[in-house]
Amino acid sequence: MHGLVIRNTGYSYTVKSDAGEVFDCKVKGNFRIRGIRTTNPVAIGDKVTFVPQDVEGDIEQAKQGLITELDDRKNYIIRKSTNLSKQSHIIAANVDMCFLIVTIQQPETPLQFIDRFLASAEAYSVPVTLIFNKIDIVTEEWQDYLDGVINLYETIGYPCRKISATTGEGVEALRSELQGKITLLSGNSGVGKSTLINTLFPHLHLRTSDISDAYNTGKHTTTFSEMYEIPSPLGESEGAVGYIIDTPGIKGFGTFDMKKEEVGHYFKEIFHFSADCRFNNCTHTHEPHCAVREAVERHDIAESRYNSYLSMLEDENEDKYRPAY
Repeated sequence: MHGLVIRNTGYSYTVKSDAGEVFDCKVKGNFRIRGIRTTNPVAIGDKVTFVPQDVEGDIEQAKQGLITELDDRKNYIIRKSTNLSKQSHIIAANVDMCFLIVTIQQPETPLQFIDRFLASAEAYSVPVTLIFNKIDIVTEEWQDYLDGVINLYETIGYPCRKISATTGEGVEALRSELQGKITLLSGNSGVGKSTLINTLFPHLHLRTSDISDAYNTGKHTTTFSEMYEIPSPLGESEGAVGYIIDTPGIKGFGTFDMKKEEVGHYFKEIFHFSADCRFNNCTHTHEPHCAVREAVERHDIAESRYNSYLSMLEDENEDKYRPAY
């Protein structure tokens, strides 16, 4: 049988068959010996072949299956595991677009996190829209910063939306963008992913929690990834079925399998100016007549973006994500 992975709890997967039946599936053992260097050989959004399994006992027990094959992925979002330098984690596969939820306050999303996520999305051909949530609590002193950050990313070419998932401001405009697409919602813990989903689709009743007062960071509410079907306003028979993917909050975003000479390709503005560098293999760090560094000095490239680029150049250091002893 063939189906779509709609839920991942770490060691088991919920698969919706092409016929609409739901199966609780395990992964066949040889998946783990095919050189797949990820903590999850199967991810949310994967299309798979599976074999139904007979289960003795309670006839009410959920249908079981064994995943035997994985379809080729059209794209995916991947990050390096911050505690295992040689392994990575696939956040989601086969997505049409991603909403990266960020907040300016409570908590503040670091620009470097945004840049790392965007670079990874560029590398694997995933379109990203930046959703600036909690605009209702942005204080006057932070308003100029919010506008400046939005201007930065819109100038680069990333769509930005301002919303408040709590008050509903700006949320309705997102609904039409979701129809008929598979959309990944991602971001740091506490930025309001689950609250946004509840505002868009109240029938889902996702669990939410408050921000930690001690650290002004989010508490992990979503503990596993899950894909939810979006009801079509035209009815299932009239409109294309869409899905949204809710994922656990991400604290860090280590990039994976990017060679130093490739990193600049995934920063749109750096790639643009690099065409004028003197050397084709310019790393934009020390070489003479580097058009990228000249653009940074002119403020045609934001210093924050350039610093994120430099940070990603260091990701090849095998010890960067190892715990200190």
